[in-house]
Amino acid sequence: MSAALPFELSRLFEARNAPARDDAWAEFLAAHSRLLLHVARAVTTDRDAAMDAYTSMLERLREDDYRRLRGYAPDGRSKFTTWLVVVARRLCLDFHRHRYGRADDQAPDAAAAHAARRRLVDLVTGETEPEQLAAPTADPASALQAGELHRALDAATACLAATDRLLLKLRFDDDLSAREIAGLLGLPTPFHVYRRLNALLEELRRVLRQRGIHEAEP
Repeated sequence: MSAALPFELSRLFEARNAPARDDAWAEFLAAHSRLLLHVARAVTTDRDAAMDAYTSMLERLREDDYRRLRGYAPDGRSKFTTWLVVVARRLCLDFHRHRYGRADDQAPDAAAAHAARRRLVDLVTGETEPEQLAAPTADPASALQAGELHRALDAATACLAATDRLLLKLRFDDDLSAREIAGLLGLPTPFHVYRRLNALLEELRRVLRQRGIHEAEP
């Protein structure tokens, strides 16, 4: 399994003394700090809060002899960077929840994330083009019962590949732009993000139709 690990991870795990570990950690950060910082900034629009989350994230990735990083298991289906984004995002969210709590009225970021999630529902229950993905409408177009639709949509997305679930999270939970998502997931251009999103939306529509939930009438 170690042969399938990224080189910077292998070196980190195989370091036998403090200087070697420090060098390996510096190499890991050189390879991934930009990605991790991007994740921290995606969780909140407040620059200071993002930097605090980034610092906390690095501390937690390093603690207990890199316990969290050692949890990565190559499976040949998704890249290490995709897994790392998921872990980093969770650590940043944990940091913000610990510091700021979970109050419903706490921050405009929460309202923005909720609105972005609503747009996913709108896009799945109606027709869309790539241009709409760049600037989706905020008005819900659902004639379905909200509870039924959300349960069905959650079940459908749970069956997607990890990379596709992350793509949807970054777009509709974190409300990132296609350019930002392309940078995080290593996609060549924003167009590749739009193309994959369109394919995922069509797949979700197909699954919902199979469950007896059809697109909203125009």
